[in-house]
Amino acid sequence: MTTLRGTLYIVAAPSGAGKSSLVNAVLAREPGISLSISFTSRAPRPGERHAQHYHFVSKDEFERMIAAGDFFEYALVHGDYKGTARQSVEPQLAAGKDVLLEIDWQGARQVREKMPEAVSVFILPPSRDALQTRMRNRGQDSEETIARRLAAAREEMSHYGEFDYVIVNEHFDAAAAELRAIFVAQRLRRPAQSERHAALIQALLG
Repeated sequence: MTTLRGTLYIVAAPSGAGKSSLVNAVLAREPGISLSISFTSRAPRPGERHAQHYHFVSKDEFERMIAAGDFFEYALVHGDYKGTARQSVEPQLAAGKDVLLEIDWQGARQVREKMPEAVSVFILPPSRDALQTRMRNRGQDSEETIARRLAAAREEMSHYGEFDYVIVNEHFDAAAAELRAIFVAQRLRRPAQSERHAALIQALLG
């Protein structure tokens, strides 16, 4: 019996939309989905740990990995590199495990070109004011950084139409339930269920 290949999920959003909080809340209730840990060339923010939040590497090391073809996708985001290593994704999918990529729209576009069957979700904030408030409340970025991220947010949000699903993160619990519903629905699609329950279907129709 062949192993049912895992599903690759992409979740993207502008900075400050609450993407990481949503993903962490949902993955805590979905043990069958593993979060791919991205590589980045930026310095860790307060409270971030290597190999838990990101694989932190130097810009030179990141560029060496690019040249070696080590990345499934990568992009230059706010002046720093960020990407997903191939070894973080392909082996798990082949083993039948679902993998979630928490990436930006540039990386999402690269992934869809390589894997058009990936399921993509874009998270929107309820308003521009809410986006700015969330950025400030993090207390991790300078005013200059916040201004730059706000300027980039409009461009990032303009790419929402490239994604399969869109969730507005106004009420956190509702948005988390909507994200989880996408995962559940994907598992119930006919091709997957036909393979997963082949013996039952044969018995029922025999």
